[in-house]
Amino acid sequence: MLYVALPIKIKSQITGYIRLARPLHEVQSLIEKVYQSIFLTIIIVAVLSLIIALIFSYRLAEPIRAMERFTEKLRQGHPAGTIILKTSDETKKLADNINYLVDELQRKIKLANEEKSKLMTAFTSIDEGVLILNDEEKIEFVSPALANMLTDQYGNIDGKTLMEAFRNIELQKAFQKFKESRVRVSREITLGSINPVIMSVSISAVHGHPGEEKTMVVFHDVTRLKKLEMIRADFVANVTHEIRTPLTAIIGYLETMQSGKIKNSEDEKKFVDIILKQAERLNRLVEDLMTISKIELGEINFNYEDLAPADVLNGIVALVKAKAAKKKIEIINNIKAILCPIRADRDRLSQIFVNILDNAVKFTPDEGKVTIEAKETSDSVVIDISDTGAGIPQEEIQRLGERFYRVDKTRSRDLGGTGLGLSIVKHLMMAHGGKMEIESQLGRGTKVSLFFPLQKV
Repeated sequence: MLYVALPIKIKSQITGYIRLARPLHEVQSLIEKVYQSIFLTIIIVAVLSLIIALIFSYRLAEPIRAMERFTEKLRQGHPAGTIILKTSDETKKLADNINYLVDELQRKIKLANEEKSKLMTAFTSIDEGVLILNDEEKIEFVSPALANMLTDQYGNIDGKTLMEAFRNIELQKAFQKFKESRVRVSREITLGSINPVIMSVSISAVHGHPGEEKTMVVFHDVTRLKKLEMIRADFVANVTHEIRTPLTAIIGYLETMQSGKIKNSEDEKKFVDIILKQAERLNRLVEDLMTISKIELGEINFNYEDLAPADVLNGIVALVKAKAAKKKIEIINNIKAILCPIRADRDRLSQIFVNILDNAVKFTPDEGKVTIEAKETSDSVVIDISDTGAGIPQEEIQRLGERFYRVDKTRSRDLGGTGLGLSIVKHLMMAHGGKMEIESQLGRGTKVSLFFPLQKV
């Protein structure tokens, strides 16, 4: 109950009280109804607000999710295309900006890939080897050409410094000089110990962002060039010497004859024989030089045909036997007629056999032997010509076939050799697609093996 009591006053005197009482269950019921109305209103407003919020959040999140899916495809490297949004608010502007950045990025990536492709094509096609060092002086790139040059001796050099990779003092000194001046440095450096190669090395800077400067080292293999320069110098010296020797003899004997100091016809005949011999030697020298030059320049026409090695060799042996008989040298011809035919030029093949057999007879002492044998391998017909001469030192064998190279220079000249015979054989064998190999031991003679390729059916 709710009670309310008020006093009744008359002239400041309380004359009585008024008391009212009302049950509170009606008030409580009314309050509960009000609370229910408020709670229901709150629920309705909350649900409506949640629905509206969900609608707005979905409309706001969907473009963001679309951009998220787009960027995820970009991150994974898949073709992403373009973001297309139907909104007109800030997300549309953001999507347009992303599309622009992606297009610009793809354009720059395409341009970078094209430049990289051009660069790699250039690195692959050039003979020079290229090596790039990063700002920590470690190798970060090795061109295919350089890898082919160095793999056998140095293996994988990625991630190493120049000193760790090559262990070469001269190369390290050149790099140190470049670091001090940052000016291009060039050196000729010999690399490798098993099969040394002479490299023309150029070290220069690759300009980039400050603090990220890189270094490029270019290697050019000049081993063959240096060897050719040496051969050319030797060739000029040898030609000059070889021509001067018979010319000096000819001029000397002719001057003696011109001076009238020869008193009898016997001496005169002897002098004429010597002059003729030297002139013939000079003529052989010129002919051999012309033969080698024509082979190298491709000016000799080869008339290839299928030839039986036995037929050609039998004819050459008959010619050489007369010379061998003077020294009582026995020529043992064990070549069989059943050998497979070889594809060759008859005249040039005869020239090959003549040169080898002539050398064998020339350098075999009296009463020695020259043996001719042949065999077939899976891909070649091999003809071996062995003698019982003095043999050749092992260190000299690899130089046989060089122009004018002689193991015994004095004896070779006395026997009338030009020093070009084996060189001609070597070039002619190469022209026939074959090769020449020489085996020899001092005091045990020499064996020359001629490999002629079998014709593929």
